[in-house]
Amino acid sequence: MKTRLLRPAVLRSVAVALGLGLVTLFVAAPAGAGTEYAEIEGSGSTWAYGIIAPWIAQVQSAYGMQITFNQSGSSQGRKDFANGVTDFGDSDIPYQGVDPTTGQTDASSRPYAYAPVVAGGTAFTYHLTVGGHLVDNIRLSGETITKIFTNKITNWADPQITKENGGHAFPSETIKPVVRSDGSGATAQFTLWMDKQYPALWRPFNGGKAGLTSIFPRQGSQIAVAQDAGVMNTIKGSGGEGEIGYTEYSYPLQAHYPVVYVENRAGYYVQPTQYNVAVALTQARIIGCTNNGSCSPNGVPANSYLTQNLDGVYTYKDARTYPLSSYSYMIIPAAKADPRMTVSKRQTLADFLSYSLCTGQSLAGPYGYSPLPLNLVKAAFGQVEKLGPQAEGGAVAGVNIKNPSANLAGCNNPTFVKGNLAANHLAQVAPMPLACQKATSQPCGDSTVPPGTNGGSTPSGGTSPTSAPTGSTPTGTTGPATAAGGTAPDGGAAPDGGTAPVTNADGTVTTAEGATGATTTPTATVLAAQRQSDTAIWGWTAVLELLAIVLLPGLYVAWTRRQRGVR
Repeated sequence: MKTRLLRPAVLRSVAVALGLGLVTLFVAAPAGAGTEYAEIEGSGSTWAYGIIAPWIAQVQSAYGMQITFNQSGSSQGRKDFANGVTDFGDSDIPYQGVDPTTGQTDASSRPYAYAPVVAGGTAFTYHLTVGGHLVDNIRLSGETITKIFTNKITNWADPQITKENGGHAFPSETIKPVVRSDGSGATAQFTLWMDKQYPALWRPFNGGKAGLTSIFPRQGSQIAVAQDAGVMNTIKGSGGEGEIGYTEYSYPLQAHYPVVYVENRAGYYVQPTQYNVAVALTQARIIGCTNNGSCSPNGVPANSYLTQNLDGVYTYKDARTYPLSSYSYMIIPAAKADPRMTVSKRQTLADFLSYSLCTGQSLAGPYGYSPLPLNLVKAAFGQVEKLGPQAEGGAVAGVNIKNPSANLAGCNNPTFVKGNLAANHLAQVAPMPLACQKATSQPCGDSTVPPGTNGGSTPSGGTSPTSAPTGSTPTGTTGPATAAGGTAPDGGAAPDGGTAPVTNADGTVTTAEGATGATTTPTATVLAAQRQSDTAIWGWTAVLELLAIVLLPGLYVAWTRRQRGVR
């Protein structure tokens, strides 16, 4: 009996089918797949731009969405949305009504809703060299940071800085604070923290005025530049010696530049890793959300629903907490009659947000941010419905929004704990700082302590934090790295110096960041065994790959032999 072998065309068809099957498994279609997309425009936060840019690159590559975003700063983003210049905005703070320091009007008559999209830490990056080498293990208390940015401490050899660094004096150099020149959410969050924690220092410097401001009141030798990327580029430049500035952690992480170890209320010096931010934000009070993790807009003004009160974050006494942690928000149109929003634009924005709130959250940690907890993702999806079925003034026909509020099992988010909205897996697995990170201990060696290290011997020369996968990176920064040999998701660039994760004896994984329990890949902190959906996907993927690897080569060889026999 002769065995009939597959023809080359059939073999190619099988290969294509298997390949398409793999792609289908890896790339889940957004809620509105199959509908027409239209280009949408947004503007705002440069603090959040480090994650918004790769999100945009991902949805453009995977789904063909066309989205432009101008990283103009939170203040401009709020203004652009209010004036109807953009389809959506992003801001690290809500509309203030009136800026308490500048007196500028900050409001919108255009109906809107806030949707939290990502968490992160405001970091303090600096440029200080000793013997031609960049110092990368500076420790500073909140009081010292405030004194630096209010011109009370002006030299790196100041006794207070020396004391906080175990008695090791830095060179006698002038400290040059770098602040934002534009209206900035980072400035607002930083000045709010100073006002809440060190009012006796901040308010006299701020002309006797209490509260936050989006425009830093620059004085003396302070250097003012626009955007987070501008702060980063100024500090890492050839003339940056002695400078220190504030920016979202993503920027120094991607630029391979050090950030200050900030003292928290537990007396430990920590950095804004995704773990430390997640721990800190368990103490954030979200307007409209209860302590058990449920959120509802009922009885809450639309202009305050889901906004944040960070008082508890600043004072949290968990040893792992990073005190300057916060959320950033998308500002989306809420009215059916919004003149800018066509059905296609609404669909594009809804699907972009759906991606950002689920798959996009898995990129947060590697890019220097921290993913949202489940209750805020669920609440944000409720806000997304205002683009269609729940729009003010009536439902908008033709907008297909699949609301996953009742079933979020498909969301690929490292913080989710199934069945418990109040829990935060990332905070639960956050490693404790080393004993040498305690304020009463000598600093950990002569170099950087890998952020989030959770045990073992004291490093005597750690490495600077490894960065995230490249894709779309903030202007002026270098592309971050994945683990060695890795590739950024959906066409991202290859690594540029990342360190491969190490598997420990207990089965945990330690990355170049020093964090145990996660790798530097986007889905690092999600264990497949914890999710049936993940297990099913990866199980079928393994089967298909096995079929492709085992069957196709053999079939092809058999066919070629048969062809030779025919001749």
